[in-house]
Amino acid sequence: MLSDETWCELRKQGATRTFRERDVMLRQGSAGTHLLALTDGLAKVVCRDPGGVVTWLAFRGPGDLLGEVSVFNGTSRTAEVVALTPCTAVVLEAERFRLFVEQRGLVMDLMRQALSRLRESDAHRTELLTLPLVVRLARVLLRLAQLTAPGTESDVVRLTGLSQEEIAQATGVTRNAVITGLQRLRESGAVETARRVIVIKDMPVLRDWATTAP
Repeated sequence: MLSDETWCELRKQGATRTFRERDVMLRQGSAGTHLLALTDGLAKVVCRDPGGVVTWLAFRGPGDLLGEVSVFNGTSRTAEVVALTPCTAVVLEAERFRLFVEQRGLVMDLMRQALSRLRESDAHRTELLTLPLVVRLARVLLRLAQLTAPGTESDVVRLTGLSQEEIAQATGVTRNAVITGLQRLRESGAVETARRVIVIKDMPVLRDWATTAP
């Protein structure tokens, strides 16, 4: 939602920090003292209930802001952000970020981003109820490919750092169901898989899976 120029200016407002794979980047329940501007890598957003059940909320990639809601409303964080791959982000102190947004008139841009994310969440919940597993799985992989290689037309994209359990959370099924779904995608030539690696080999085929219900 932010222009390239504004994004570059925003990155100058804080200090760069690196995160290793599986590091907790923002912890659920912590105060909104800062947010992150993700510049490299992939992360997942999850919510942990008191019983320990983890609910997947979203994947995020370069160009995304993380934790901005708690910065604006002054409440503790309602979700956790975890690095799926090694990540680099700019740490932005809350007050400095709010001042940056006000001075540049970015409130409406961030509101549009928040609404877009809300629509994304609503669409995902609908998909969980209405679409077959393999279609949901193909859409998740396409989303990850978009975040991994934005703006490219390559048919081959390598996705790393994903466990079958995480894919199961994102598609709302069991790990065994994910194994079955990936097998169908492999047989069609859309993907190849290894431990914590999925290689999209044929993007048009994967898009066909994502738009049909075979």
